Amino acid sequence: MKKHLDYLTKPQESMLLDMKDFRALQKAGAPEIIFNNFDGARSITKAHSHDFFVIILFEKGCGVHSIDGIDYTIGDKELHVLFPDQMHKWDIAQTTKGYQLMVERSFFESFAPYFRFSFTNYQNNPVIKLDSNTYKLLKYEFEAILLELEKPDALLDIIRARSGVIAAVVSKQAQESFLEFKVYQSNSRLAQFNVLIDKYYKEYKNVGFYAEHLHITANYLNVLCKKHLKLSANSLIHNRVMLQAKRLLYNTDLSIKEISIELGFLDQAYFSHVFKAHTSLSPSEFRQNR
Repeated sequence: MKKHLDYLTKPQESMLLDMKDFRALQKAGAPEIIFNNFDGARSITKAHSHDFFVIILFEKGCGVHSIDGIDYTIGDKELHVLFPDQMHKWDIAQTTKGYQLMVERSFFESFAPYFRFSFTNYQNNPVIKLDSNTYKLLKYEFEAILLELEKPDALLDIIRARSGVIAAVVSKQAQESFLEFKVYQSNSRLAQFNVLIDKYYKEYKNVGFYAEHLHITANYLNVLCKKHLKLSANSLIHNRVMLQAKRLLYNTDLSIKEISIELGFLDQAYFSHVFKAHTSLSPSEFRQNR
């Protein structure tokens, strides 16, 4: 029988869940972290997000995990990462087996530097296929965290260190698996552009602003993006804005006007036009379908 999680303690209209909603289901935990075995069928029919970090190591996987509106088929020896505010839902088969860590924000930030790339890179590539050796290494670290949590005198420093190892291994595997990570590792200007988008996408949507900060022309920045990432510089900015729009529509009760202002659009009608061009749905239609 599938475990349906839509009944969690927050009211249905609130789509942002915190760790207390999962404490009753934990196998082991501390105030900063929860560990769960991930066995059997599970279903979340309505997308929601968390205010904490989640990392799932699948040993055997079957089903579909939807993250930020994209469906990923779950497979064996995979790692799925969810950063705070990312939307997700899933339909997972009975044969599924794995491990899950839920990590409170401030504790996550203590080992976050071991994620060597911008968080947006991981959010764009939240499912990572693992080779057998990498899977075994990650499983060892997950199990070591569980053993420490089960001790009456568990030490957070040990858990933090092992979490840092997990983050470093994930980063290494991601760099080997995805073009985006390879590009940012080898091209410092594009890596800086990516960081600048995360920082300024609400206020500045013109390529010239970012090019000026990078001390290059807008045309050259666009050439770099198209050559290495197969997208225009404007598309990269635009995609980040629309992703945040979707999250706000899913996770908040802000009006369409308030969301458009939050994202730096002075004209609600223009925001709605841009959103529909990106998703084929109006903001209100998108919200109704959540």
